[in-house]
Amino acid sequence: MEKDQPIASLIPQRPPFVMIDELLYCDDAAARSSFRVAAGNIFVCGGRFSEPGLVENMAQTAAARSGYQAAAEKKIPPIGYIGDVKNLEIVELPKINDLLETEIRIENQIFDVTVVSCKVWCNKKLLAQCEMKIFISTPK
Repeated sequence: MEKDQPIASLIPQRPPFVMIDELLYCDDAAARSSFRVAAGNIFVCGGRFSEPGLVENMAQTAAARSGYQAAAEKKIPPIGYIGDVKNLEIVELPKINDLLETEIRIENQIFDVTVVSCKVWCNKKLLAQCEMKIFISTPK
């Protein structure tokens, strides 16, 4: 994996809606990203990164995995849409300047639907987790 690959080349989101900074790891079954919570982030409220921000961070980690794989195959990165979020558990909301590490694991992939399990940590403490169903729209 190229460490210098800009995140904007892997995901369809653009500022101010980018919720990952770097793709740390990617393979056929999983991906891991990092993200530092900034004071000016649109999902920061009362000095904390809110629940929708955590869900978007998990979804963008999955998007970065798809984008990375598409780039490796010299294809246009697909666009995904969150179809379902199950068993969302928020243990704690991260603070400004916290460094998040997010991991997604592919649980099932059938045609254009991918089910992923997602976890977000800060300083090795689990902050949030869920299962997400993502629908993929393949560019033509």
